Formats: sequence, structure tokens, C-alpha cells
Amino acid sequence: MAPGHVAYGLAAQYGLRIPAETVVAWERGLATPGERELTALAGVLWCAPGELLAAASTLREHRLSRELSVDDLARQLGMTGASYLRMEETGRWKGNERQSAALCRALGLSPAQFLTATGRDEELAELLTSAVTTRWQAYVRPVAKIVPLERARIQEVLEQLHADYQALMVSTLSWSSTGQERSGSTGDAGRAFLARVVDQFWRTAGV
Repeated sequence: MAPGHVAYGLAAQYGLRIPAETVVAWERGLATPGERELTALAGVLWCAPGELLAAASTLREHRLSRELSVDDLARQLGMTGASYLRMEETGRWKGNERQSAALCRALGLSPAQFLTATGRDEELAELLTSAVTTRWQAYVRPVAKIVPLERARIQEVLEQLHADYQALMVSTLSWSSTGQERSGSTGDAGRAFLARVVDQFWRTAGV
């Protein structure tokens, strides 16, 4: 359907005055429709709202892909719509463990998707970097606070990542006859490991 026809349908069926140029911007990913606009757009195009979204990464995108309103989802989480909406708009999740578990169930989120949608990927990366380079035992509790996995499983994963990183450091440590490290190989390998430490965490956890 041409952008002009879509714009006409939005106006005729839903009373939304959206110029064809805006429809083109939506198609090209240069702009994002609001919730009401997305619902109307799906109606005009005879599809579900979730079909119009690329791979969901934010709380809003996951909620819309499930066709849940803010109030419907908030009720499932045991919080007010205003409280949930504030977290969705800021991208910072502040729910407790029970609410986090309920959010994963309601939106069908994997642990990795939950971390990304709640804006905690960077925080996890910082914790994991410290865990593998120092004493991993000290980071079980902080990681468990933000990752929806059993604490025992988190402990196993951190221990394995720490062992993998330390083994890598030992295997790449190379000394010349003068006792100097050659070509920075250890540093390069270590930085590469840390750059993908979040992916390594999920892979080791098997989720």
C-alpha cells in the first residue's frame, strides 16, 4: 500500500492526520509511531502491531508486540500504570524480583532480553569485568540482583568465566629472554575477552 493510501486510511478510519511523508519516515526507520499510531497503522494494514516492529529490544516494543496496554501489563505486575509507564519511558526498570519474574512471563522475555529491555547491559558488563579480573565470589550477589537466574547458577557461571579468563591470561603470557612481555599479546587477548564478556555469560549460562 502506498504511503498516501496509508495516510488516507489513518485519517478515514482512525481520525489521525498523518502526512504521507511521516508514513515514509516510519517505513525507513527514521521515525517511530506512537502507541495509538502503531495500533491504527496495524489496523489499516490488516496485521498485528507486533508485525510492524523490528526485533523488539525495549520494554515498549515488547509490550506492543504482545498487544498489551500499559494498564493491562501493570496489573499483571502488581503496580500502577503510572509507575510502570515511568519505567518504560526512562528505560530503567526498578521492579522487585517478583515483579521482574512477572514481567518476563508477561512479555515472554529471556533473561538476556530482560537485561537489554531494562537498560542493564552496561551494568552487567561492569560487574562481569570485575568478577573475572578479581574475586568472582564478591559479585554473585550484585549480579543476582539484576539477572533473573537462580543464584546457584550465577555462581557456577561466574566461577567458570573467571577460570576461563585466568587461563587465557596464563596461556597468552609470553616472555622474551630479557623478561619482557612480547607484543602485548596478553593485553589484546584479555581486552577481547572482556569486550564480549556479556555474550560469554549468557552462552555459559545456556540461556
